[in-house]
Amino acid sequence: MRRTLICTLLLTTPLFAQKKGKDKSGYDLSARAVVLHDALVYVAPDDNAQKVAEVTLGHEVVVIAHNGPWVKVFANTDTPDQDDPDHAPEFATDADANPSSGWIKDKGVLTPTTPNGDAILFGAAATLEDQASEPHAPKGAAEGAHLLYRRVYEYFPDSPYAAEAAFRSADIRWQLQKQENSTLPSAKEQEAYLRPQLYEGEMNRIIKLYPGSPQAGRAAYEKIDNKLCGDWQGLPKCPEQESNDYLKYAAAWPDSPLAPQAVYNAIYRQGVLVSMYLVDGEQKRSQAAAERVAKLTADMRVKFPQSDYTRRAESVAFRVKNGIPIYGTDRD
Repeated sequence: MRRTLICTLLLTTPLFAQKKGKDKSGYDLSARAVVLHDALVYVAPDDNAQKVAEVTLGHEVVVIAHNGPWVKVFANTDTPDQDDPDHAPEFATDADANPSSGWIKDKGVLTPTTPNGDAILFGAAATLEDQASEPHAPKGAAEGAHLLYRRVYEYFPDSPYAAEAAFRSADIRWQLQKQENSTLPSAKEQEAYLRPQLYEGEMNRIIKLYPGSPQAGRAAYEKIDNKLCGDWQGLPKCPEQESNDYLKYAAAWPDSPLAPQAVYNAIYRQGVLVSMYLVDGEQKRSQAAAERVAKLTADMRVKFPQSDYTRRAESVAFRVKNGIPIYGTDRD
């Protein structure tokens, strides 16, 4: 998880307007609001009234009326985004929560008309995301960050933070699902189709709504995870395929901030193939892989001279040139 806001990225990110249309939640956008803390829902605007529900941080309410320091709401009205190409339920900590009508304290309630609301939401989400990276993270911190980032681009689609918020929201879901999948027995399967696929709906939406943006490039890179082998099992098939996938990405997204990493990943896998082919007695294919390592590394020097991944590629190329295995054990 990120430890700090990427301020320079946000300031230089182009503005990509989202497509606007009828609100899919079924409620007028102006009536929707999000709570920035856990809020109790009471049957009446009174501290001594019966509590009927709780709205956790990041979840939505629909504002019905105001009464002094109280707000009447429909609580837990979150709905899935029907625009997702691969429709999936809302990602939440309390998926079984049902909409409830009642009163909450009028504090920490943010609406699409709140001044500077986009920055407030983004900052709250970034704080939660940072907390989620701690060894003893607060319960629901990552999920709350996911929801708050989502509210940024839903409530403020023209905000300069919208594209970055959309990516971070999607990335949190992606990383948590990736971590969960890694604990399954199928995680070690060689073929990607033999294990659960990571949900691509949000990544696809970012590529569609913010074409050509750094965030779209990062979303496309994440999707490579669904093509990777769980375990190479010492066979060249996987590094061959993965090397090609990373090079295809670099060709399709040459200006992506992750293009240098993609090329390096391809170089590393070509270095692995040098060793694998030798083990299989395929000297010519091993030599061809070594030559490809040298060529790709030379290209990186020209295209990405300032990237750390270029230096890492230089290290791989040096080892290959000197006959040091990239994959396996060197006991000389």
